[in-house]
Amino acid sequence: MASVMLSEEEGALESRMALTAAAMADKSRSRMLCALMDGRAWTATELSAVADVSASTASAHLARLCEQRFVVALAQGRHRYFRLAGSDIAELLERLMGVAWATSMPRKITTPPGLRHARTCYDHLAGEVAVRLFDTLVSRQWLTPDGETLTSLGQEKLTQMGIILAASASRRKLTCGCLDWSERRYHPGGVLGASLLRWLIEKRWIKTELSGRRVTFTPLGIRKLETEFGIKTTP
Repeated sequence: MASVMLSEEEGALESRMALTAAAMADKSRSRMLCALMDGRAWTATELSAVADVSASTASAHLARLCEQRFVVALAQGRHRYFRLAGSDIAELLERLMGVAWATSMPRKITTPPGLRHARTCYDHLAGEVAVRLFDTLVSRQWLTPDGETLTSLGQEKLTQMGIILAASASRRKLTCGCLDWSERRYHPGGVLGASLLRWLIEKRWIKTELSGRRVTFTPLGIRKLETEFGIKTTP
């Protein structure tokens, strides 16, 4: 009897996995999900333009994504917006992007230079600078090479810098190595990645664009990244 129940549970899980994968398998829905990786809320009209589909088709796609809990709808007055359901979905998508790149045929990277240099990945920093920041944290033994564990030294040093890591109510990992889809290497993810981005913004080292994922560095940020982390960058 127990084995029958276990088999039924496994079957239900497999069915859910298939439905989840199918939600991402459509190219138009994938474009919408990639657009939402900037962390903002978008209207259905904006997402239909990104996916290059009609308004009615976009509505059907968004209904599917909401049903599978990839996306949530937010009502504000007469307007309705859509955003990713949470950081766990963003991390899943970022890892999937990395896997997609890693398993594709070798090709010239066509990511725009600005985005490849530095961009937001939902609520944390990605791109060349973020990868170098990850490498610095590992070389200083603040972070383990896989990015999964913050060392006691790292905890101490980050606290001294004013970067306080609070446990996430959503059971989000404190830290993890997030595979960067343009660099094919890790950048800081999890609570650590989100805390670092907030800290960089609060310190006015970086500026995020209101539309799009590109990040620019202030003159102060350029100086401080080199003196504090040994990272040379450009605006």
